[in-house]
Amino acid sequence: MDAARARKLADRIQQVVAEMLERRIKDPRLGFVTVTDAKVTADLSDATVYYTVFGSETERAGTAAALESAKGIIRSEVGRQTGLRHTPTLTFVHDPLPDTARHMDDLLAIAKAKDAEIARQAEGAKFAGDADPYRFAEDLDAETAEEEGEDEPSGRAGRPAR
Repeated sequence: MDAARARKLADRIQQVVAEMLERRIKDPRLGFVTVTDAKVTADLSDATVYYTVFGSETERAGTAAALESAKGIIRSEVGRQTGLRHTPTLTFVHDPLPDTARHMDDLLAIAKAKDAEIARQAEGAKFAGDADPYRFAEDLDAETAEEEGEDEPSGRAGRPAR
């Protein structure tokens, strides 16, 4: 089958389901639901509808039960509005993506706070030794020249000795 056709059908199913949940399904168990995505198999026989629920775990469970009981009504409306000969079966799946994104935002905020604390602690810090503890070839040439009693190392201009 055509992947573009499956994607178009998935978009249409997402719209129909969202509209049904907003206007026609009056189940009290149905919480604040957002339909986030829909995917249709290549043969157009099965559709998976992803949703999120704002609220507690109890509200999520109630919404899942309400969606399961309203599945037949929603499927018949999908069939009516899409005009397909065979309406795809619907499967509702809770979408964990927003919860995962919220958790990642929390972790990033913690990391940012720790970075700010480390930067605050490092503000007045000083080096334990020299600011640049590494020895360079020019420094070694200058030290050798001083030991031999010369003013400049062997005809090359280098960094002055410390």
